[in-house]
Amino acid sequence: MPSSSATKPESAPTLVSRLGHPPTRVLLKISGEAFAAPGGFGIDSHELSVIAEEIREAASANCQIAVVVGGGNIIRGAALAAAGDIHQATADYMGMLGTVMNAAALKEKLLTLGVESRVQSALEIKALAEPFIRGRAIRHLEKGRVVILAAGTGNPFFTTDTCAALRASELDCDVLLKATKVDGIYTADPEKDPAATRYEHLTFAEALNKRLGVMDMTALAMCQERDLPVLVFDFKKPHNIRKVIDGEPIGTLVTCA
Repeated sequence: MPSSSATKPESAPTLVSRLGHPPTRVLLKISGEAFAAPGGFGIDSHELSVIAEEIREAASANCQIAVVVGGGNIIRGAALAAAGDIHQATADYMGMLGTVMNAAALKEKLLTLGVESRVQSALEIKALAEPFIRGRAIRHLEKGRVVILAAGTGNPFFTTDTCAALRASELDCDVLLKATKVDGIYTADPEKDPAATRYEHLTFAEALNKRLGVMDMTALAMCQERDLPVLVFDFKKPHNIRKVIDGEPIGTLVTCA
């Protein structure tokens, strides 16, 4: 069962109380599956519109937004490698290309909504994206542009969660927003266990020790080392990103203490 500090709203810190101010620069991590229709693959026009509208609304609050996208809706490198026909390094690079496709689609949709955006890729793909350069990315953010970060870290054997932790640290973000299909972190899978309860707050040590599947271990350890808060929340609930920026307590907050 969760500790009392994890279940009592009055004792659980909010993101704003943790930072001392509303977040001004955030890193949003979106899985590739968010781009597809439920149970499907590829890029669904409706789901793409939902993602872009949520980002547009959040950007309108004068918050600087960087986005790391996954690629599982296009290709799953881990599954390819597990089948034994493709080396994991090659499969991971193939997965990175899937993230570039999602990033390009998201940029184009944001532009149709009047939101200036740029794609930066850890792999050099000149026709579609700028290379990831920290100073240039920060300059885009300062100018109010959404920066979409593709191709993970550019290295095999690292997940896009680890990329999110790395880029959030590099870009001096206030928080890493982990978008999921549930409204936080639970004691068990709420879709399988109706008795599962949601944590309002966790420490990184608790998340690591309990192996709750928040993010991969490397990403969590990096956030813990950098004292970078992680907020896990339901991305598909309308206005949730804006609510985070406005200081409303949603999802599960993971901090060092």
